[in-house]
Amino acid sequence: MAEAETMRKEEKKKGGGILPAVCNILGTLILFSVILLCIPVTLPKLFGYQIYDVVSGSMEPEIPVDSVVYVKETLPEEIKEGDVAAFRSSGSVIIHRIVEKRIVEGQFITKGDANTQVDIEKIPYDAMIGVVTFHIPFLGVVMTVLTSNVGKAYLICYAASGAMFYMLAGRLKEERK
Repeated sequence: MAEAETMRKEEKKKGGGILPAVCNILGTLILFSVILLCIPVTLPKLFGYQIYDVVSGSMEPEIPVDSVVYVKETLPEEIKEGDVAAFRSSGSVIIHRIVEKRIVEGQFITKGDANTQVDIEKIPYDAMIGVVTFHIPFLGVVMTVLTSNVGKAYLICYAASGAMFYMLAGRLKEERK
């Protein structure tokens, strides 16, 4: 009788069980997905990029609505005609192409790719933020959700569930010893 009990304990120690392994895998996948969701929004900021989501179709098809654009701060003197740039206008950030650079006046003439006419407002040098270096289509929807208070709460709960799976796996392994 004591021998059978000893054998069962030995089997439990060897295998560890499938449930702790599944919990470990789930915890890893959840935490990894949280990290992947946060990378496009946080990592570029460390390299000096500003991130904006595109809410109008003025730059389609080049930059579709719901894209995220990554803007590198650039001196107005370095911006060239043909560059896609970000600038402040009427309290908003606008992403349009530089059509003409007026050095003497210190202004840019801009136009959205989908627009037929150039923009009415001339953009002064001091309103310029920088040049769009790259964009990721459809990431704007994810970014909008994640940066809202509800999205942050969901993300925290989701990450906490991953940590709980790790704790559950540890508990299950302890019980098997």
